[in-house]
Amino acid sequence: MNIEEYRSYCLSKKGVTESFPFPKLPNVFVFKVLGKMFTATDINSFQSISVKADPDEIESLRAHYSCLNTQAYMNKKHWNKVVLDNSVEDSIIYKWIDTSYELVVQNLTKKQQQELKPL
Repeated sequence: MNIEEYRSYCLSKKGVTESFPFPKLPNVFVFKVLGKMFTATDINSFQSISVKADPDEIESLRAHYSCLNTQAYMNKKHWNKVVLDNSVEDSIIYKWIDTSYELVVQNLTKKQQQELKPL
């Protein structure tokens, strides 16, 4: 996966916007669904991405996949840093992005969730 594939995949999801919201971290490229972050990366290096994970599964995922670590400055019970070291297939990384998106959507208001449903 390269940065353009990552970007295209994230933007293909309903309600997603992209931005650089952190003035002190100008290289951090963030994707949000209806204003709530679900993934981010350093646009210059693209060596890793951050994704949310189910808190009940996060430790077992980290134990099983060496490319998963805690992410600095983010809640370690909810966020993983995925090191893009080619140790897992892109399809697994896309699944983790999907999970992150779905976890954020679950925490939106019912009205916001309705906005994301297909017609």
